[in-house]
Amino acid sequence: MDLTGAVWRKSTRSGNGGSTCVEVATNLPEVAGVRDSKDRNGPALIFAPAAWSGFLAATQSGDLNRARRICRPA
Repeated sequence: MDLTGAVWRKSTRSGNGGSTCVEVATNLPEVAGVRDSKDRNGPALIFAPAAWSGFLAATQSGDLNRARRICRPA
C-alpha cells in the first residue's frame, strides 16, 4: 500500500522526551499510517480505517489497559 500524499502528525500520546515519538497519517481515504518519527524513511504500519478507529476506541476506553493487566505473565 502506498502512503504517497500522507500528511504526518505527531501523536498526542507520544512522549515529550523524544524517545517515544509516533507519527500518524489519517488523511488518506483507504489507509491510516503509523511510523516512528525518528526513522521517517523507515517502515510504517498500515491499517484499514475501520481497524484504526477500533484501535483508537479501545485505547480511549481503557480496554487495552485492562487486557494488559489480565494477560500479565506469571
